[in-house]
Amino acid sequence: MADALRGSMDAAEYKHVVLGLIFLKFISDAFEEQHARLLSDQADGANPEDPDEYRALNIFWVPQDARWQHLKDQAKQSTIGKMVDDAMASIERDNPALKGCCPRTTLGLTSTNSA
Repeated sequence: MADALRGSMDAAEYKHVVLGLIFLKFISDAFEEQHARLLSDQADGANPEDPDEYRALNIFWVPQDARWQHLKDQAKQSTIGKMVDDAMASIERDNPALKGCCPRTTLGLTSTNSA
Protein backbone atom coordinates (compact mmCIF):
# COMPACT_ATOMS: atom_id res chain seq x y z
CA MET A 1 0.00 0.00 0.00
CA ALA A 2 2.81 2.40 0.83
CA ASP A 3 4.32 1.83 -2.62
CA ALA A 4 0.98 2.63 -4.27
CA LEU A 5 0.59 5.83 -2.25
CA ARG A 6 4.19 6.87 -2.70
CA GLY A 7 4.19 6.55 -6.49
CA SER A 8 7.51 7.81 -7.80
CA MET A 9 8.49 9.53 -4.55
CA ASP A 10 11.64 8.25 -2.87
CA ALA A 11 10.94 6.15 0.25
CA ALA A 12 13.25 8.35 2.35
CA GLU A 13 11.17 11.40 1.49
CA TYR A 14 7.84 9.61 1.86
CA LYS A 15 8.34 9.35 5.63
CA HIS A 16 7.93 13.13 5.82
CA VAL A 17 4.56 12.87 4.07
CA VAL A 18 3.39 10.17 6.47
CA LEU A 19 4.65 11.97 9.57
CA GLY A 20 2.99 15.18 8.39
CA LEU A 21 -0.33 13.39 7.93
CA ILE A 22 -0.03 11.76 11.36
CA PHE A 23 0.65 15.18 12.90
CA LEU A 24 -2.32 16.66 11.06
CA LYS A 25 -4.60 13.85 12.23
CA PHE A 26 -3.36 14.18 15.82
CA ILE A 27 -3.98 17.93 16.11
CA SER A 28 -7.29 17.57 14.27
CA ASP A 29 -8.48 14.94 16.74
CA ALA A 30 -7.63 17.16 19.72
CA PHE A 31 -9.27 20.11 18.00
CA GLU A 32 -12.44 18.17 17.13
CA GLU A 33 -12.79 16.88 20.70
CA GLN A 34 -12.71 20.44 22.05
CA HIS A 35 -14.92 21.64 19.19
CA ALA A 36 -17.61 19.13 20.21
CA ARG A 37 -17.40 20.32 23.84
CA LEU A 38 -17.74 23.93 22.77
CA LEU A 39 -20.70 23.13 20.52
CA SER A 40 -22.51 21.57 23.45
CA ASP A 41 -21.67 24.60 25.64
CA GLN A 42 -22.81 27.26 23.16
CA ALA A 43 -25.86 28.07 25.29
CA ASP A 44 -23.41 29.04 28.06
CA GLY A 45 -21.50 31.41 25.77
CA ALA A 46 -18.88 29.07 24.32
CA ASN A 47 -17.82 29.85 20.77
CA PRO A 48 -16.53 26.82 18.83
CA GLU A 49 -15.06 29.09 16.12
CA ASP A 50 -13.00 31.25 18.49
CA PRO A 51 -9.32 30.25 18.33
CA ASP A 52 -8.77 31.50 21.89
CA GLU A 53 -11.15 28.81 23.19
CA TYR A 54 -8.56 26.26 22.02
CA ARG A 55 -5.36 28.12 22.77
CA ALA A 56 -6.45 28.56 26.40
CA LEU A 57 -6.25 24.77 26.72
CA ASN A 58 -3.02 24.40 24.71
CA ILE A 59 -4.90 22.96 21.76
CA PHE A 60 -3.85 24.14 18.33
CA TRP A 61 -6.46 26.04 16.33
CA VAL A 62 -7.19 24.17 13.10
CA PRO A 63 -8.67 26.37 10.34
CA GLN A 64 -11.65 24.99 8.41
CA ASP A 65 -9.60 24.16 5.30
CA ALA A 66 -7.08 22.21 7.38
CA ARG A 67 -9.52 20.07 9.35
CA TRP A 68 -9.12 16.34 8.87
CA GLN A 69 -12.72 15.73 7.81
CA HIS A 70 -12.48 18.45 5.15
CA LEU A 71 -9.29 16.92 3.74
CA LYS A 72 -10.72 13.42 3.97
CA ASP A 73 -13.76 14.55 1.99
CA GLN A 74 -11.42 15.86 -0.72
CA ALA A 75 -9.06 12.85 -0.73
CA LYS A 76 -9.93 11.70 -4.24
CA GLN A 77 -9.27 15.10 -5.82
CA SER A 78 -6.18 15.32 -8.01
CA THR A 79 -5.08 18.37 -5.99
CA ILE A 80 -5.09 16.66 -2.57
CA GLY A 81 -1.33 17.08 -2.19
CA LYS A 82 -1.61 20.84 -2.63
CA MET A 83 -4.62 20.89 -0.28
CA VAL A 84 -2.57 19.18 2.44
CA ASP A 85 0.33 21.57 1.87
CA ASP A 86 -2.08 24.51 2.08
CA ALA A 87 -3.55 23.03 5.27
CA MET A 88 -0.08 22.91 6.82
CA ALA A 89 0.50 26.53 5.81
CA SER A 90 -2.86 27.54 7.34
CA ILE A 91 -2.03 25.77 10.59
CA GLU A 92 1.34 27.54 10.78
CA ARG A 93 -0.25 30.89 9.95
CA ASP A 94 -2.84 30.56 12.74
CA ASN A 95 -0.49 28.99 15.30
CA PRO A 96 2.73 31.04 15.47
CA ALA A 97 4.39 28.44 17.72
CA LEU A 98 4.36 26.07 14.73
CA LYS A 99 5.96 28.53 12.30
CA GLY A 100 8.32 26.56 10.06
CA CYS A 101 7.53 23.23 11.72
CA CYS A 102 4.78 21.77 9.52
CA PRO A 103 6.07 19.67 6.62
CA ARG A 104 5.01 20.55 3.11
CA THR A 105 6.31 17.67 1.05
CA THR A 106 3.04 16.22 -0.18
CA LEU A 107 2.91 17.75 -3.65
CA GLY A 108 3.82 14.40 -5.18
CA LEU A 109 0.81 12.76 -3.52
CA THR A 110 -2.18 12.81 -5.85
CA SER A 111 -5.26 10.71 -6.28
CA THR A 112 -3.82 9.28 -9.49
CA ASN A 113 -1.04 7.52 -7.65
CA SER A 114 -2.98 6.63 -4.52
CA ALA A 115 -5.10 3.55 -4.33
